[in-house]
Amino acid sequence: MNDPREGDAVVRAPKGGAGAAAVRNASEGEGAQALYAARKKIYPRTVHGRFDRWRWVLVWATQIVFYGLPWLTWNGRQAVLFDLAARKFYIFGFVFWPQDFIYLTALLIISALALFLFTAVGGRLWCGYACPQTVYTEIFMWIERKIEGGRAQRMLLDEAPVSARKVAVKGAKHAAWIAVSLWTGFTFVGYFTPITELLGAVAALATGPWETFWILFYGFATYGNAGWMREQVCKYMCPYARFQSAMFDRDTLIITYDAGRGEPRGPRSRKAVRAEIPLGDCVNCGLCVDVCPTGIDIREGLQYECIGCAACIDACDEVMGKFGYPRGLIRYSTENALAHGWDARKMVRRVLRARTLVYGAILFAVCAALAGALALRVPLKVDIVRDRASLAREVEGGRIENVYRIQVMNTQERAHRYRIGASGLPGIAVASDAQIEVPAATTRQVPLRIQIDPGTTAKGSHRIEVEVQSLDDAGVVAREQSVFLVR
Repeated sequence: MNDPREGDAVVRAPKGGAGAAAVRNASEGEGAQALYAARKKIYPRTVHGRFDRWRWVLVWATQIVFYGLPWLTWNGRQAVLFDLAARKFYIFGFVFWPQDFIYLTALLIISALALFLFTAVGGRLWCGYACPQTVYTEIFMWIERKIEGGRAQRMLLDEAPVSARKVAVKGAKHAAWIAVSLWTGFTFVGYFTPITELLGAVAALATGPWETFWILFYGFATYGNAGWMREQVCKYMCPYARFQSAMFDRDTLIITYDAGRGEPRGPRSRKAVRAEIPLGDCVNCGLCVDVCPTGIDIREGLQYECIGCAACIDACDEVMGKFGYPRGLIRYSTENALAHGWDARKMVRRVLRARTLVYGAILFAVCAALAGALALRVPLKVDIVRDRASLAREVEGGRIENVYRIQVMNTQERAHRYRIGASGLPGIAVASDAQIEVPAATTRQVPLRIQIDPGTTAKGSHRIEVEVQSLDDAGVVAREQSVFLVR
């Protein structure tokens, strides 16, 4: 029985009955089932091939976008900036305000539907190539290989006793990891604080409390997830691995092992004639396991731990090439294609099926709605509120006046001059200044006095409409309804 003090918990049973019998049997040599298993560190072997090249293409592409985007400028300001303090969100030529939350909602819906569609068609390709956890793990493992060496060297270094060399090598690796992590945290905060200002504040050690917290927190999360936990995040923490099966079907593209061709597996000489040995094409070299970042054996079938990175395909194709066998013993395929011997053309035709058509139709509709809303979006927002201190009053000439406060929001990055008008009652007119100027991406609130002639309208509450129109762009106009009181 494992000693719980050594890290593995054991099953506890009450005294007497079947539970006590089980414990007695365990003490007699049958063993006890552990409630959890201690983590066995995975040392992925380096692999080269077409899918490895694709992974690095995606690593470079995603990181160029992530690290480079905050440094781009647009109209004299940061191209992408989520200015929480000013409650403005700049995305290239668009300026969004909290009132535009509906666009964020639509974007989240599109992201979810795209994930559903992409998973139904291509499985976990997102996880294997573009997920931040995969990308940063790949970067951290590259640093580890450059400093500590290959797989065998890393294993020997970990098993070696503490020495000056071991401390120096491990220290250099972790220093490089921490540097990348802190720069990642700095870049993340640079999306919320102008990054040039943030760089100056960091250089002067004058960052604010929230900026300091998020740089350190995001950096620590990157360091912990990519440097230490790695596959544990994908296997135990990521919810996507748990509910992906709901989006999979027998026509979903997955990494498969062709057991009909590979079994029975076994070693053989490279000079052996393939047709003369009673073995399948799998030479049981174990490289598909050695290169797997999550440590699984793809030959055991589809497993939720598989992130679809195709490292095992590259490794197997290399071995097949050395033995002169056809490549593709491990390959991207579908369960139906493997069972029925379909070719790539047949698999592509099966992409258009009920599940993907429904996902695609909904996704297209939401994307079209969002695109239409952005195209028709008026860069002007108006809010009008009655002055509660004065319901209605009589002014000179016997005219009836109501007082309001009107808030005009110019969401464009150039100043506008607006004309304010009112309609809905006979003789209605704006008595205050009917023209106001609002600077670029700014909100201005001004008092608004509206009057009508006496005796033209019955007493009570009457609905009116206030119109605000840009004087330099007739297409920029907003209308807001309110009420006019007559006593």
